[in-house]
Amino acid sequence: MLAFGIGLATPAAAQIGSERYAAIVVDARTGNTLIAASPDERRYPASLTKMMTVYMAFEALRDGRIELNAPIRVSYEAAAMPPSKLGLVPGMSITVEEAILALVTKSANDAAAALGEYMGGGSEDRFAQMMTLRARSLGMRNTTFRNASGLPDLDQVSTARDMALLGQRLIKDFPERYAYFSTPHFVFRGRTHWNHNRLLQEYDGADGIKTGYVNDSGFNLVASAQRDGVRLIAAVFGGRTGRERDRHMMALLDQGFASMGVSPARDAPMARRGLPSIMASAQAAPVARATARPARAVAVVARAAPQPRAARRTVEARTAPLRATTVKQARAALRVEQGDTGRAAAAPAKRPAVVATKPLAKPMVQPAAAKLPAKTNGRRSG
Repeated sequence: MLAFGIGLATPAAAQIGSERYAAIVVDARTGNTLIAASPDERRYPASLTKMMTVYMAFEALRDGRIELNAPIRVSYEAAAMPPSKLGLVPGMSITVEEAILALVTKSANDAAAALGEYMGGGSEDRFAQMMTLRARSLGMRNTTFRNASGLPDLDQVSTARDMALLGQRLIKDFPERYAYFSTPHFVFRGRTHWNHNRLLQEYDGADGIKTGYVNDSGFNLVASAQRDGVRLIAAVFGGRTGRERDRHMMALLDQGFASMGVSPARDAPMARRGLPSIMASAQAAPVARATARPARAVAVVARAAPQPRAARRTVEARTAPLRATTVKQARAALRVEQGDTGRAAAAPAKRPAVVATKPLAKPMVQPAAAKLPAKTNGRRSG
């Protein structure tokens, strides 16, 4: 069902979604919800996960635990992550700032894994536990992280409300660093990587935050825009295409600004184009919560010998992504992160017989206050 703020006359239910659709628009200053559709239903965040990775990096920078120019040695595991990626190779180094820029523009999974390992004392799994603990402390009650990139994992879930809250906290807690999310492009070793968030060019007042896509989540977006002193933050999950998601997001932001008494932008026709079809009265279909995990058996299949695609996809498991958080699993995974383009991702390179790499750089010291949950019976907790 949909909830609307006072003064909104047109429903914001979309044809963009299926059972994966969810959306919310909030007033960044007060946190009040202006528009919502299934805002607390658990969904797969895909590369929206990188918002939390960047939040953790910003926090470590603020506290003096890391520096922007600190080198991060790239491990084989990080370099072999599926696309979207920078094309890092084992043994090379990138700086913390380069990793942040790669996450907010290219949405690079290899850079995210390298940064996660660096801040997690050499372990991306450990860093994911740190991410989850910090998210819960921020009030993201329905969010669990299992990696730094957003690559598919059955247990990695979030909600539209939680992701909008994370966007709000990035702006509030790190106003001096939030501008990273509006970076138009990033040049790395002679190659330019453009920001996937097209709202930066197409919607008046937009200044961030992050896009995301995997097959099982659809096209996701958290966006922020500011007009006439009013800032809105919105999250959309489950678009069929990136363009459809973007147009729907612009329509939602238009409605949100209208409800706050902000006049429409004169030079922003993109949000209006296609509005009748996007703002149709169809409502998002209900979906079982991801935490129920009806497809637990699928995770076992991902670790076992390859099976025909049809055998691995049941009606119940249709929206559950396979685990693809290690090199071995990523090779055999049915569904992998594909950036924000929808194009099929290439398989990671095979492990060479001998990898000549130097020892990893000394990892960042973890704050003493962060108490990590222990692993029990081979299952990660948190």
